[in-house]
Amino acid sequence: MKQFSVLFLTLLFVSFSGFAQKQYEIRTVAFYNLENLFDTENDTLIDDESSPIMLIKGNKEAVYEQKLNNMAKVISEIGLAESHNSPVILGVAEVENRKVLEDLVQTSYLKNKKYEIIHYDSPDLRGIDVGFLYQPAYFNPTHHETFELRLWDETGMRIYTRDQLLVSGYLNNELVHIIVNHWPSRRGGEEASRNKREKAAYLNTEIIKKIRENEPNAKIIIMGDLNDDPINTSLKEVLKTKADKEDVLDGDIYNPTENMFKRGENTLVYRDNINFFDQIMVTSPLLANDYDYATFKMYKVMVFNPQYLTTQTGTYKGYPFRSFSSTDFIGGYSDHYPIYMYLIREKEAN
Repeated sequence: MKQFSVLFLTLLFVSFSGFAQKQYEIRTVAFYNLENLFDTENDTLIDDESSPIMLIKGNKEAVYEQKLNNMAKVISEIGLAESHNSPVILGVAEVENRKVLEDLVQTSYLKNKKYEIIHYDSPDLRGIDVGFLYQPAYFNPTHHETFELRLWDETGMRIYTRDQLLVSGYLNNELVHIIVNHWPSRRGGEEASRNKREKAAYLNTEIIKKIRENEPNAKIIIMGDLNDDPINTSLKEVLKTKADKEDVLDGDIYNPTENMFKRGENTLVYRDNINFFDQIMVTSPLLANDYDYATFKMYKVMVFNPQYLTTQTGTYKGYPFRSFSSTDFIGGYSDHYPIYMYLIREKEAN
C-alpha cells in the first residue's frame, strides 16, 4: 500500500462547532531552469560547442558530474520540509537531450525517487529543450505531445526555438494537464522581442483550447521560464491571467506569481534588475472554494531560494549562484531559482 505524505495544515474557520483541524495529502509540483545542462559529447547536429561545458579547458567529465549533483541536490530538497518528498512532477528547461536527464535522475540524490522522463528533441539551434520528470508512484501519464512554436524574423528567416510540451495524466486518481514552457529570450531587447513571447503565449491558449474540447473543466498547470514578468503583455493581454483569486472566473488562469513579483520576489537577477520569469499558473478548477480540498487544489506557490542558492559576496552578491561564468565552472547551481507549488487534498478518514 502506498504511503502518502501528509501535510498537517491547520485550516481555522468559524462554525457553530468552533474550530476544526484536518489532515491533508500534499504533492509538490515544480519547475527549474537547469542552466545549460549539456553533456560532454560533441553533437555535430547542434551548436553545443557554444555551451559553457564544451568551452572548459579542464576536466569536462568532472565538471559535468558536479553540475549533475548540484542540480540533483536542489531538486531533492524542493518541498521536502513540508511534503517529506521531492517534487512528484517537475518541469525543466535548458537540457540538451534525454541523456542528461537520465544521468540526472541516476545521481545519488534522486535515484531512490525512481523518476521517469518525458522528453522530445526540439528544433532550437542551441539544442536546448524542455523536459518532464515524474515519480510514477504518484503520477501516471496517459498522453504527451509537443507543439512547435513557429516564428520568423523581419527578413522572413525562420527562428528556431523550443517546443511547448503537454503532459496529461493522473495525479493519484485525478486527471491533470501540465504545459511546460521555455519562451523566446529577450535578445535584442524586451520591446523588440516582445512579439515572440506573445506568440508563445498564444500557442499556450491553443493548447488549452484543445484540452478543453474534451474536458471543459480541465485542471491545467502552466509552468516554465517565460522570459517575461507576470505583468508583461504576453501574460496579461494574451493569456489574460488574473492576479487575485477573487477575480478568477470559470475558464480564467490564475497567476499567483504576479503579486509575488509586485512584493519584490524574484527568480533571477539581470544587470541588477530583478525578474520573475519562472512561473506556475493554474486554471480555475485548481482553486479551492471555501476551503474545499476534497480534490487536489493549489495551496501555495513559492520560490525555492535557500541561502546556498544565492551568491553571498562580490559583484554578483544577491544574484542566484550560477554554474558558469564565461568559460569557467564556478561551482554554483543555476542563474534561476526553482519555483514550486503545493497541491493538497483532504486525507480520507480511516
